[in-house]
Amino acid sequence: MNYCSACSAPVSLRVPPGDALPRHVCDTCGTIHYQNPKLVVGCIPEWEDRILLCRRAIEPRRGLWTVPAGFMENGETTMAGAARETLEEACARVEVLDLYALYNIPHISQVYVLFRARLLDLDFAAGEESLEVRLFSEPEMPWADLAFATVRNTLTHYWDDRRAGGFRLHVGTIEPPPPRT
Repeated sequence: MNYCSACSAPVSLRVPPGDALPRHVCDTCGTIHYQNPKLVVGCIPEWEDRILLCRRAIEPRRGLWTVPAGFMENGETTMAGAARETLEEACARVEVLDLYALYNIPHISQVYVLFRARLLDLDFAAGEESLEVRLFSEPEMPWADLAFATVRNTLTHYWDDRRAGGFRLHVGTIEPPPPRT
């Protein structure tokens, strides 16, 4: 960040009085510009013994499979955001059920909040950000073509919990991948 969004003057990175972390602070009006993690919200849409996945039409990870999810918007709840993302990416209507997984991803300043959801009908299709959408049973899962570690971890837990006969909340942290050598 180079300029203040309040007055357009230059900003500098420094620790403001009473704070412990460096922030972009306007040199003219004193506005402190906080940059906080982004919330990604989404669903695991269920239909009988299958779940709905989307094949991404956008970067990052274009062409790989994911659960319908995206950035939460201002003025919405996490559950409303998860339902909206499912409608946008899979043209699917859902009843959002329980919070299922929460993943911290500090190296990219994101927090994933994923819910179990029930598909209300089988009227779904690829939205603008999806190449295709499809229901998968556990044996059909495209494990090698999943887009993100959060999705892989969540779906691994999901199928384990389903076999065990009960779902529980999963919380974790995704670490950065090791550097390539």
